[in-house]
Amino acid sequence: MANTASARKRIRQTATRTARNQARMSRMRTFIKKVELAIASGDKTIAAAALRSAQPEMQRAVTKGVMHLNTVSRKISRLSARVKSLPTA
Repeated sequence: MANTASARKRIRQTATRTARNQARMSRMRTFIKKVELAIASGDKTIAAAALRSAQPEMQRAVTKGVMHLNTVSRKISRLSARVKSLPTA
């Protein structure tokens, strides 16, 4: 267990940041799942709208340091390719 005041503070800061980062990751995953559900339904307009709402959330994870830029770029690219390949309704 931490003995110094600074170590105890560090433990508190880490717990706060971990909770915040987990919430951001969870929120991002939820948006991705909505896009994948829309893709599975086959409706291109709904899938495109879901992707447009997911992109800022994914980019925010990058700016907050939760995920790496290349990882998010790859995910967005693959999702947009899947949405683009859907037949136009």
